Amino acid sequence: MAGQKLTDQSITAAVLERLADSPNPRLKQVMESLVSHLHQFARDVHLTTEEWSLAIDFLTAAGHITDDKRQEFILLSDTLGLSALVDLMEHRDAGARATESSLLGPFYRLSAPEVQLGADISNGTPGEPLEVRGAVRSAEGGAICDALLDVWQAAPNGLYDVQDKSQSGMNLRARLRSDARGHFAFRTVKPASYPVPDDGPVGKMLRGLGRHPFRPAHIHFIVSAPGFHILTTALYINGDRYLETDAVFGSRPSLVVDCRRESNGAQSIDFDFVLARATRRALRIRTQSADG
Repeated sequence: MAGQKLTDQSITAAVLERLADSPNPRLKQVMESLVSHLHQFARDVHLTTEEWSLAIDFLTAAGHITDDKRQEFILLSDTLGLSALVDLMEHRDAGARATESSLLGPFYRLSAPEVQLGADISNGTPGEPLEVRGAVRSAEGGAICDALLDVWQAAPNGLYDVQDKSQSGMNLRARLRSDARGHFAFRTVKPASYPVPDDGPVGKMLRGLGRHPFRPAHIHFIVSAPGFHILTTALYINGDRYLETDAVFGSRPSLVVDCRRESNGAQSIDFDFVLARATRRALRIRTQSADG
C-alpha cells in the first residue's frame, strides 16, 4: 500500500510521529521542539535547496577546522548568542547577590598549574604589569577559605597560548586558592581586546553580516568551593571600546572593573567573587557524578 502523501505542511507531523515512542522523555522533548522550529524556520524564509546545501557546506567546514586547540562550533554558538542565552537561563535563579556568570569560551584548558597566592602567572610575557586581588565570599557575606580559582587570559597581543607558538605551555593560566580570610591575589599582564578566530567559516559569516569579531579585554575565572555553585565568569576592563558590542555577547555591566594605577606604576584590579550556595538537588547531582 502506498504511503501517506507528504506536503510541505504535513511532513512536520510525520517526523514528530516517528519520535512518539522515544524511551527518553527529555530527548523526545528536545527533538520535538527542534524539528518543529527547524521546519518552521525553513518555511518562514522559504529555504531553497541551494541555500540548504551552502549551510551543510558551512557546517562541514566548521567540523574540518575544529581540532584539539580550536572549537569552531563553540565559536558559532558564541557569535549567535546561543551560548550566552543558555548561560543566562542556567543562572537566572542564582540570586541577586551572587556574581554573574559569563562564557567559558573556547580556550579553557584543564590542569593549569597550581600556584601560591601572589604568584606571577605571566611567565615573562611582555606587557603592562597588573595585580588582581580580592576575596571569595558567600551571598551572606562570609569568607570562603580554600576556594579554588582557575584563571586564564589572552596575552596583550590578543592571543592565547594555544594560538601562539611564541608563548610557553600553559602561559597566563593558573589555579590558586583563597586564604583563611577568603582573600586571593596574583600578578599578570593587562589583557587587550582581541578578535575571535575569523579565518574560518564563522569569520566568513561575521563578515557577511557586517559584524566585527572583537571581544573586550577580559580575564576568565572558574571559582569553586564545596557546598557552592561553580561560578564560571570573567572580569572585563572598563573603557574597552568593545564592551557594548562583544562579538560573543559575554560582557556584563556587573563584571566591568576599573584598573587603578599603583604608586609603583603597575595597575591593579580589586574584585570580590560571591558564590551562591548549591541546592540540595545540585549537590546530589554533583555527588552522583563524582561517584561515577
